[in-house]
Amino acid sequence: MFDMIFEMFSYNFIVRAFIVGTLVSLCAALLGVTLVLKRYSMIGDGLSHVGFGALAVAAALNLAPLEVAVPVIIIAAFLLLRLSENSKINGDAAIAIISSTALAIGVVFVSVSGVNTDLNSYLFGSILATTTADAIMCGILALVVIVIFILFYNKIFAVTFDETFSRATGLKTGVYNTVIALLTALTIVIGMRIMGTLLISALIIFPALSSMRVCKKFKSVILCSGVLSLCCFFVGMCVSYSCDTPTGASVVIVNAAVFLIFRLVEFINSKIKKNNSV
Repeated sequence: MFDMIFEMFSYNFIVRAFIVGTLVSLCAALLGVTLVLKRYSMIGDGLSHVGFGALAVAAALNLAPLEVAVPVIIIAAFLLLRLSENSKINGDAAIAIISSTALAIGVVFVSVSGVNTDLNSYLFGSILATTTADAIMCGILALVVIVIFILFYNKIFAVTFDETFSRATGLKTGVYNTVIALLTALTIVIGMRIMGTLLISALIIFPALSSMRVCKKFKSVILCSGVLSLCCFFVGMCVSYSCDTPTGASVVIVNAAVFLIFRLVEFINSKIKKNNSV
């Protein structure tokens, strides 16, 4: 096993993918808990569909994919937030409207242009597709996400648990909801190469849900989520390398398996406590 790991990391493209994947995992762990608690879980899935649309347009017009995807996804995140807060359209409906429209635009551009080779790597994820330039850009964006989250941690914590009370105390909840949307958009962008647009949202949701099964405090859940996310990504990469399977899909399957294990542990513990209390 160790021989396989050393062999795997002898390839530069895998090292680049591991660095980017580690950063994505940390960003997803930081945001996942907040998004799940605020019932914004599907915003990641919606923004990933928007990302596909942006990438399709970039490929058809022969533009740099990430340079197009970054502003488009950020704008979509702000638009989703405004639609869900300031109109009669609820959050789920707003996500469905924007994501399906963006996906349809992407499909049309792919069909008309006939360019789909590069898009397949974004759609399903590919460690081979991670260039040095991509790794540098993703590294910068990931550091931005981590630093901003740490700086606004207390405010994000307050908005996550009781937005109404926070607003009553004078906290500008709209500003910090915007910060959360921005960080989510950046996380989606940096994870598209490794995980693929179809699977990146799973990296946000699964570690958070798994850690909530065994931890109760917000900070503990975030720390546990980060550790789980990193471990699952590493195991997923090893499975992908040894079995020649897509990296994104392998990582998601490992995350799903861990969630089932943690859910089983939670169920057993609840039964034991129930029996002891009788």
